[in-house]
Amino acid sequence: MQYKSAERWSPCRFCVIMMVRTMDNELPKRKSIRLRNFDYSTAGAYFVTICVQGRKRILSEFVGPNDSAVNTTRAFHAVGEDLDPPGMRLKPIGEVVVEQLFALEKRFTNVEIKEHVIMPDHIHAIIIIHKVAGGSRPSPTLVDIMRVFKSLTSRICKQKYGIDRLFQRSYIEHIIRDREDYEARRKYIRDNPIRWYYERLSAGEIG
Repeated sequence: MQYKSAERWSPCRFCVIMMVRTMDNELPKRKSIRLRNFDYSTAGAYFVTICVQGRKRILSEFVGPNDSAVNTTRAFHAVGEDLDPPGMRLKPIGEVVVEQLFALEKRFTNVEIKEHVIMPDHIHAIIIIHKVAGGSRPSPTLVDIMRVFKSLTSRICKQKYGIDRLFQRSYIEHIIRDREDYEARRKYIRDNPIRWYYERLSAGEIG
């Protein structure tokens, strides 16, 4: 599973920043952050963050370049196959998450997953909603897309692993305003694994 190029991308007509953040441990507490009067079916790019219920680290685990146990296929599915270690190795639940994330492109023909990373206790993704051709059925909103993803992923994980509640109730979105903003979010996603490692190292969680 490789990263796709960012060429097929169009900026959103409405330019607002939903979230200011630099570190994973600064994720805002769960709350309603939908913008009033904003059409979330608008063609554009959205940076989305979804957290695991209770922030349990059940999606992936950090692996370094010298980890002899690294399964490269599983490791790079977390961040894209064209990246070098270190990275995040998917756990079984994380594999379900990736499968259902990219299944959105089949369920919604105008939806595209541009970038993603599966961290131990949360997910980041850049989701593109393309303009629907005239005469087509109404475009799904970002809320519709997230509802389908979370519902189906949670249902599968409950059946397979007995998890009653996989994700937090809401999610965090940022409406990407232009190319510079897109590249900043793309870099954030790709740098996330190594940043996570050094944050935990500084906190004494990693020996």
